[in-house]
Amino acid sequence: MDVLFLLLDGVIACLEPLNLMLIVIGVTVGLFIGAMPGLGSVNGVAILLPATFLVPPTSAMIFLAAIYYGAMYGGAISSITLGIPGASTAVATTFDGRPLALSGRANQALVTAAIASFVGGTFANLLFTGFAPPLASVALSFGPPEIFALMLLAFATFVGLGGDDIPKTIFSICFGLALAAVGFDVISGEPRLIFMDITGFMHGINFLVLAIGVYGIGEMLWTINSTRDDITMTGAEITVRNVMNAAKKSVGAWRGTAIGSGLGFFVGILPAAGATPGSLMAYGVTKMTAKNPEQYGKGSINGVAAPEAANNSASTGAMLPMVTLGIPGSPTTAVLLGGMVIWGLQPGPRLFTDQPDFVWPLVGSFYVSNFIAVLVNLAFIPLFLWMLKMPFTILAPVIFTLSVVGGYAATQDMHDVWLMLIFGLGAFLLRILDYPLAPAGLAIVLGPIAEPTLRQSLLLSDGDPMIFFDRPIAGPITIIALVLIFLPLFKLIFDRIRKKT
Repeated sequence: MDVLFLLLDGVIACLEPLNLMLIVIGVTVGLFIGAMPGLGSVNGVAILLPATFLVPPTSAMIFLAAIYYGAMYGGAISSITLGIPGASTAVATTFDGRPLALSGRANQALVTAAIASFVGGTFANLLFTGFAPPLASVALSFGPPEIFALMLLAFATFVGLGGDDIPKTIFSICFGLALAAVGFDVISGEPRLIFMDITGFMHGINFLVLAIGVYGIGEMLWTINSTRDDITMTGAEITVRNVMNAAKKSVGAWRGTAIGSGLGFFVGILPAAGATPGSLMAYGVTKMTAKNPEQYGKGSINGVAAPEAANNSASTGAMLPMVTLGIPGSPTTAVLLGGMVIWGLQPGPRLFTDQPDFVWPLVGSFYVSNFIAVLVNLAFIPLFLWMLKMPFTILAPVIFTLSVVGGYAATQDMHDVWLMLIFGLGAFLLRILDYPLAPAGLAIVLGPIAEPTLRQSLLLSDGDPMIFFDRPIAGPITIIALVLIFLPLFKLIFDRIRKKT
């Protein structure tokens, strides 16, 4: 009961005029920051961090957390309306959100994304409030073997993303892992896969550059090629009734929302994991466990709900190790942690007892920001739908310009802009050859996490792979992952035996 009273005090503190105004401004700004390709929550929070020194530390943290929430909602907007992920956390939303928009159901995709985000955020807030200290201790028990086992489980879901053509899916995964290995070796520090000694490859391949190239430039070229006539985007009716009908139909996405909410929070609390792996894993698990997986990638509302619930749930989950342990759970929370230190606050287990006047208004702001974010998002849906009414002759240059600006903004390196254009052309050619792009994109996200944890685990065990089976948490996860990886092979053998009999 003490927790409920403390939470109520925190919510009341958030409803004070200054804090409420900062939440509304932060959520709205975050919404548009998340929708702008190349920006995302990390850049938005970092850019606006100096502005928070004008207000008290508690209000400053509430404002930055509101930006974080708004950006998680906003990432879906450009993914659905333009086919360009606003941030890496919204890449999986593109898989089904974009086909829904092209089929004239953009309002359904946007409403589903908003509602799933709200449910995922609310679920994570409840877990954060009730189980912060024990969940933080669980996250601490995850060492390199456990994190690699989790990444292996994520790779196991890739097979479901590539359709029935397993060899092409495996090639796509291996290609993504090769791209993820570009740069400096994590153990020896030696450069590797530096093509023709071009210095731009030294910092590796930024995933956001890959995502914008593949889903921005590549999607634009594919649309131009697939429709020879005058291309116009599918028109969308902008009425309150249509939005309300879309909200009622979003109930059908309960399964994707449930999987995304639970899996996203769990992955979010793991240090250095963040919302991107959580959203990608949620999409893969939702598709793999679906009765009709063939509908995914063609406009399934569960395919929109799962990653959107996951990235919002993971964003709250990433706050948990930051507040309770002083360990950032994502790049954005690393910036927030820096702000807390600047304001003289010491994150850690004693923060809840030493600084309750700071912690509980922050926790209360999660609930208020989540509620205001879904209202602001739904209010702006007519504006987002209006974008789809633009002729493609106008929209294509806008997409190209946003892609180039977003590719440069991610690293401020022209090398990445050229790389983004090459990725766009490559994605277009792979789509013509019917190769799945999703596994390659996901491999380049999880590769930089899986490789160092694999090598660290083998160093701990003197090269003995049994370390992934002996440990109580890593063992079951590894076994499940291996079963899922070999499941298509077992299914193929079973089908051939059944045909012979």
